[in-house]
Amino acid sequence: MPEYNGLLPLYKPRGMTSHDCVFQLRKLLKFRKIGHTGTLDPAVDGVLVLCLGKATKIAQYLLDYSKIYQGVIRLGSSTTTEDATGDVIETKPVEKRLDRAYVEKILSRFVGDIEQTTPMYSAVKVNGRKLYEYARKGIAVTPPVRHVTIYHFDLDSDAASFSVDIPFKVACSKGTYIRTLAVDVGRRMGYPAHLHHMTRIQAGPFSSGDCVSFEEIERFIQEDTFESALKPLEFALHSMDHWVVDQQTAERVVHGALLTAPEGFGDGPYAVFSSHSECLAIYRRHPEKPEMLKPEKVLANSSTVLS
Repeated sequence: MPEYNGLLPLYKPRGMTSHDCVFQLRKLLKFRKIGHTGTLDPAVDGVLVLCLGKATKIAQYLLDYSKIYQGVIRLGSSTTTEDATGDVIETKPVEKRLDRAYVEKILSRFVGDIEQTTPMYSAVKVNGRKLYEYARKGIAVTPPVRHVTIYHFDLDSDAASFSVDIPFKVACSKGTYIRTLAVDVGRRMGYPAHLHHMTRIQAGPFSSGDCVSFEEIERFIQEDTFESALKPLEFALHSMDHWVVDQQTAERVVHGALLTAPEGFGDGPYAVFSSHSECLAIYRRHPEKPEMLKPEKVLANSSTVLS
């Protein structure tokens, strides 16, 4: 039975859910311990980071990655799902071209910390049921509001003016609904709107250029070189707050010891690295003893540290 450990930056094709991708990879590798780092809508293609073997231990931390998307907002029609897969529910002709400066001004208003109403066609739960279940049955329910951050929101075109389609590039925090952002942009311009299409081009340190396709994976398996496609855990965890420890402390870390918090240690999780750049564990402050640190995940073993 093969054993794989590492992160696979997959280029998810359109038409597949994140779970479909995990299922397909399990079938190709004949290896079950695979998970993903956050869902990507079936209509969206692009970067989807999969965790294999020991890397599944860190999947929860990779959910916090910021993301970058490219896409097109279509003005003039809104849909039930806020994207092109839904039924059209409102239309309004776009009768004049929109000046570039005007569009840029509208996009800039969304940069920073914003609130979003969760779309009804989503898997977010209210009273134990997913919102899309209410939507499909026509049951009225108040969707929750999310607080997210838009870091950059720019036009992805050199055109001087725009009509129906607004090409964009956006960098945002986890949990941002770009579908909802598209609808809100249209509303600011006085038009119904939806997300026409979109690609995720970056998730944390992983860009689309790092990704492999299913066709490439099949070739790697045939050539017995699949492991060359995997990135080590350290590749992803270097973007977290991290702490480099000496050999003596490293030996205590891999045994899950409580440690005294060094000066300046924050409240969030820290990736603990050895002096050889191996990630040993994830630590955070002890909830009852704030002067101490406790392990949240131990990733290395003593044989690795002592060798």
